[in-house]
Amino acid sequence: MTTDVYTDGACLGNPGPGGWAFVVDEGLWSSGYESHTTNQRMELTAASAAVQAVEGPLRIHSDSTYVVNCFVQGWWKGWIKRGWLNSKKEAVANRDLWEPFIELVNARGDVEFIWVKGHAGHRLNEAADQLATAAAAQQASRSGGIYTDSIVRGLSNDESPGNTRERLSVGHGIAIFGHRPPELGGYGENAITLKVRRQMIELLRAKLKMHSDVEVMTGLGLGVEILAAEAASAAAVPYSVFLAFEGVEERWPEATQRRFKELLQTARAVTIVNSEAPKTNAEFGKAMGRRDNAIIEAAKEAVLVRDPEDRTLGELQNKLERQFEEDVWVIEPNDP
Repeated sequence: MTTDVYTDGACLGNPGPGGWAFVVDEGLWSSGYESHTTNQRMELTAASAAVQAVEGPLRIHSDSTYVVNCFVQGWWKGWIKRGWLNSKKEAVANRDLWEPFIELVNARGDVEFIWVKGHAGHRLNEAADQLATAAAAQQASRSGGIYTDSIVRGLSNDESPGNTRERLSVGHGIAIFGHRPPELGGYGENAITLKVRRQMIELLRAKLKMHSDVEVMTGLGLGVEILAAEAASAAAVPYSVFLAFEGVEERWPEATQRRFKELLQTARAVTIVNSEAPKTNAEFGKAMGRRDNAIIEAAKEAVLVRDPEDRTLGELQNKLERQFEEDVWVIEPNDP
């Protein structure tokens, strides 16, 4: 079976902040960004990312003649024959992207390219455009395993430079924060984690009766945040993940890393808030703060799992109460 993939790139200014995206209907979808790039590079990156991510025979649908004609008209053959010079005897632009992409397409031998008119009302082309534009504006990466129209519903099409207020459409978002090991008794399953997970499941089921579009927002960090994703799954509630940076789990125990990756794969969407991993404790604190702010901004209320005798989460609780006022639910892990 051949998979149809729709790709698009966007740039807020050319050059300027850029974004790319690909979408498979009811399948994989992903978006990413560059801080300073061009529209052509983002179009090319989108198609390349799709070919790298999606297995089996592919049809790449793109509104970029730059991408499509390279393969349909065989531009790449002339480039290689002339030593990566174009018909004007000038160096081929974006060779650093083209060369590995062309090698991959030729090695696979099962990729077809089709041009589609942009901004012509095609549902999946429009979705890729919206995701790419949002990635450029927000400078954030997102991905998921099952694309549905709800993922882009409500996204703004305002492409003006500096517009960083666009957000993926979410339902009634509930941000969940709380203690990490050893406050929850360590990394393994124990009576405290069982109880906290059960309480969150009950709370989410109750919220689901009030709001049919409940969605959990979690950083998928150690402890409560992983329990939040597990509780969401058990309560049949979708969850979105906001990672502070790529590789946040690398120093965790192996079993916990495996669980993290399993939960990441079943998330409705994944946002990587910071483009680089922190190098110092101070940078780590700032990265986590930006992650928390992104989660809070996407939510309408919050749950905090916190022992009131423990002061470590006091500042976070104050921030949540300022944002959500009475819509902050505190679960005390040591309650009988």
